[in-house]
Amino acid sequence: MKMEKKTALITGASRGIGRAIALNLAKEGYNIAINYNGNAEKATAVKEECEALGVRAMTCQCNVADNAAVKAMVDQVAAEFGTIDVLVNNAGITDDALILRMKEESFDRVIDTNLKGCFNCTQHVSKVMLKKKKGKIINMASVVGIGGNAGQANYAASKAGVIALTKTTAKEFASRNITANAIAPGFIESDMSGALSEKVQEEIMSQIPLKRYGTPQDVADLTAFLAGDKSNYITGQVFSIDGGMSI
Repeated sequence: MKMEKKTALITGASRGIGRAIALNLAKEGYNIAINYNGNAEKATAVKEECEALGVRAMTCQCNVADNAAVKAMVDQVAAEFGTIDVLVNNAGITDDALILRMKEESFDRVIDTNLKGCFNCTQHVSKVMLKKKKGKIINMASVVGIGGNAGQANYAASKAGVIALTKTTAKEFASRNITANAIAPGFIESDMSGALSEKVQEEIMSQIPLKRYGTPQDVADLTAFLAGDKSNYITGQVFSIDGGMSI
């Protein structure tokens, strides 16, 4: 008897960690909903890559900071695939500056996307999960949400908020067999990290016991574990994936 495919909605899935998560879950047999905000071309490319792996996929443009838009997106995904089994709140932005120089709009924009966006998606997707009394919610936090970081007051605060939201979500929905966990990446290979000067990269490496950056695939593999049945008794936890940086 052929098992019905599960569906995963991944926000910010057109590139980087989000793309790696989408492709990894597609390899695991999940139908994939690819949320993006700005780059339709990259989102379509990820969709085609997922479909090439033998699953159904769709793209959905939505600013996760907009609650009404998120509701419309969730309704669209649920109508297309029948349900949503896994939510990965990955969408996030940075807008760095020291506290004394940070503009109010920079603080608000990061909080709205990273924290409010996570709340919006959780609120609407959880209603779908509650109907079947089962679901996995995985939130992308950060090591700076645990330890802070100079020049990133807005980003650190947003990710600390994501951690607290994750724990609250876990407590509220545990009785309905819905789990919520957070992943806290450290330095992950990206276009941004590749553009850093050699001196800065050496300083970063000195803080990482494993002496290398993580990869998007490292994060995607942990996400796949938390999305699957082998993590059914894990909820409300924060998993640092940082090469030992936070030891």
